[in-house]
Amino acid sequence: MSRLAASGLLLAQLLIGTARADDDFFKGRTVNFIVSTTPGGGYDTYSRLIARHIGRFLPGQPNVVVQYMPGAAGIRAANFLYNAAPKDGTTLAMPDQAVHLDHVLGTAGLNADPARFNWIGRLLSNSAVLYARRDARVKKIEDALTRELVVATSGTSSRLNWIVLNNVLGTKMKLITGYAGTTDSRLAMLRGEVDALSQPWAVLKIEGEQLLRDKQINLLLQTGAQKNAELMNVPRMVDLAKNDADRTLIELFSSPATIGRSVAAPPGLPVDRVATLRRAFTAALSDAAFLDEVQQLKLDLEPLNGTELQANIAAVGGVSPDLVARARRVAEK
Repeated sequence: MSRLAASGLLLAQLLIGTARADDDFFKGRTVNFIVSTTPGGGYDTYSRLIARHIGRFLPGQPNVVVQYMPGAAGIRAANFLYNAAPKDGTTLAMPDQAVHLDHVLGTAGLNADPARFNWIGRLLSNSAVLYARRDARVKKIEDALTRELVVATSGTSSRLNWIVLNNVLGTKMKLITGYAGTTDSRLAMLRGEVDALSQPWAVLKIEGEQLLRDKQINLLLQTGAQKNAELMNVPRMVDLAKNDADRTLIELFSSPATIGRSVAAPPGLPVDRVATLRRAFTAALSDAAFLDEVQQLKLDLEPLNGTELQANIAAVGGVSPDLVARARRVAEK
């Protein structure tokens, strides 16, 4: 017991020392929070949510300022975080959820290894939902095997998902990549320029509340590995697999849901600084004011601490070379 008490005292002293050092560092500084999309949509909503609260739990209570860095379906922000952002804790980001899958596949233009990011924590896993306007020719996902579905894809994850379904299962999705973000894509759908797009269910049921209530859209497919409890009648991508090999491949492309809406810092941060950021993130997510705002905004949470998230992302890189080779062939067609 005396050894345990001594160990506890030593740990407390170390934590106090770290807090004091970080208090000196963060006090009077500004933490920039990079959003990898344009304003509007799930990345923006969850980024601004955590940015409004995390500063209160960092030593010195620095200001946290949201900055938008859209471009190349999230690759621009990922490259900045990896190569150019200060490696001191003053830059955080919410990368595109497909950033690590992009790395596994060797996506052109990505000059970052997201497994080396310091992952701070996850707010929400993401099972995105592909939905189409009511008057589109595709009423259920099986219709897309014989009828063209024009889909706006402003993010890497959705684009890769639909390419895979086209090339593995034979769906006839025509992908449109020119829209800057979810808001523009949804407006394009309402104008009839495209038939469909995808969003996280947690965001769609808020931003698309009227569309759902008035039955202006049909829910076609969910992308996550696990079915959302509110969408038990909506099939998953993996449910469309024709055999075990296709199922394993599609599961790889479903892996971005693990990242979902997560916060990351650049590689190369001091270990104690990473620990400080992770503690602040965890404290913010259990704070009454934060939870009250989540309830007011009608948002969902499915948090994961930074240590577990880091391990899960590292595990995605452990897929077999044969699977990676097939995934690259499928994604490039």
